[in-house]
Amino acid sequence: MALSDTYEAVIGLEVHAQLLTETKAFCGCPTSFGAAPNTSTCPVCLGLPGALPVLNRKAVEFGIRLGLALESTIAPRSAFARKNYFYPDLPKGYQISQFEFPLCAGGGIDIDLPDGTRRRIGIDHAHLEEDAGKSIHDRGAETLVDVNRCGVPLLEIVTRPDLRSPREASLTLARIRQLVTYLEICDGTMEEGSLRCDANVSVRRRGEESLGTKTEVKNMNSFRNVERALEFEIQRQKRLIDDGGTILQETLLWDAERGVAVPMRSKEESHDYRYFPEPDLLPVRVDEAWIDAVRTTLPELPAARRDRFVASFGLPRYDADVLCAERGTAEYFEEALRVLAEKTESPPREVAKLVSNWVMTEVLRVAGEASLPVLHSPVSAARLAGLLALVQNGTISGTIAKEVFAAMLTGADAESIVRERGLVMISDGREILRSVQAVLSQFPEQVATYRAGGTKVFGFFVGEVMKRTGGKANPRVVTECLRKELETRG
Repeated sequence: MALSDTYEAVIGLEVHAQLLTETKAFCGCPTSFGAAPNTSTCPVCLGLPGALPVLNRKAVEFGIRLGLALESTIAPRSAFARKNYFYPDLPKGYQISQFEFPLCAGGGIDIDLPDGTRRRIGIDHAHLEEDAGKSIHDRGAETLVDVNRCGVPLLEIVTRPDLRSPREASLTLARIRQLVTYLEICDGTMEEGSLRCDANVSVRRRGEESLGTKTEVKNMNSFRNVERALEFEIQRQKRLIDDGGTILQETLLWDAERGVAVPMRSKEESHDYRYFPEPDLLPVRVDEAWIDAVRTTLPELPAARRDRFVASFGLPRYDADVLCAERGTAEYFEEALRVLAEKTESPPREVAKLVSNWVMTEVLRVAGEASLPVLHSPVSAARLAGLLALVQNGTISGTIAKEVFAAMLTGADAESIVRERGLVMISDGREILRSVQAVLSQFPEQVATYRAGGTKVFGFFVGEVMKRTGGKANPRVVTECLRKELETRG
């Protein structure tokens, strides 16, 4: 029996989302990324004697937002503890975190699997904590420490061990990223470390209920690396068990360049951290009034928005998934659709697919090339709607529209470009007929092929007519003229 048939993987994720608060979790230092090393610090985040932490209320509010979105239970009373360990980038010698009494418990997140099914991945809990600093190991024999990140507020989202493959793990991380960015509590930038993922991995023989010895894999800074690292570790554990070896409970560091996970240290148990209640912070109390107030600020969540796009606009599920992947893209689409419906007096459902196609291709391409969010695209949603209105009312063809769109990147509107360049679509049947006749006379062999039943050559004729007219001929009229002229010549 193949290894893949003999064993199954058991995976749980620990996702750290850096919160978009202006100041740190327990002091007034800024959280902005990119400051000079060791400049965004104070006695509180450095843990100097006599400095007292004060909890950032906004961080708690962001935690409540996430808990509501995950359908978790928001604890009326949660508390902080000191997690004690030594590492160079932890100047206090401990981390303020939540242990026994987290802010959020339970809930879940849905993922759509490649086979079209949907799975619910359980959330064990989500808790607030502060971040550690950053150790820089790429300076030869030296290790440098930047403590700017110390004290930045985090939400750690811990899934239940419900995942059974690296692909499921990657999809779950993507859903969590999508959720925290929709909620505007984290920017989700894995490259800058504002969203980080660790994974607990074990394998067991299929049919067994007990869990195997787990390892923890760290340093996976992209969705692709999550899948690569977990696949490596799962295969390593399978081979080790089959060879009669023993899985050690340890922490592994993923080396993306070499494609291997290397041991970092033995994996600690919770008692190794000697947790004890944080003496300088009172318990966090969240009443129903606060929860209700936060609930009113929640946006439409991605799954609900995706389902609405399918039901209300008749979009294919694929389109809805792409459009709703980022909140800004979904908002851009809806704004363009709203403006276009007003300009053409067409119901949104009738023009939704047109708008969707343009957003998914031209708009996302341009935004990606410029490394800009879609909402900051050089062609605004309203300007895109103005361009598509010209297509809808027959002023320009779809081919010309792409030329106009490229010109709009400078900030001009579609109507001005069309007017200045003389790009209005030709719909005069007599003028188009002259171009059709010229094309058919130029390609007698293709005409013979068509007459012999080779109807695929029809598209060739359409293309040649469009070339002769500079892409300005009305495609519908071109098709009609071609069919009539070919029948006449037959």
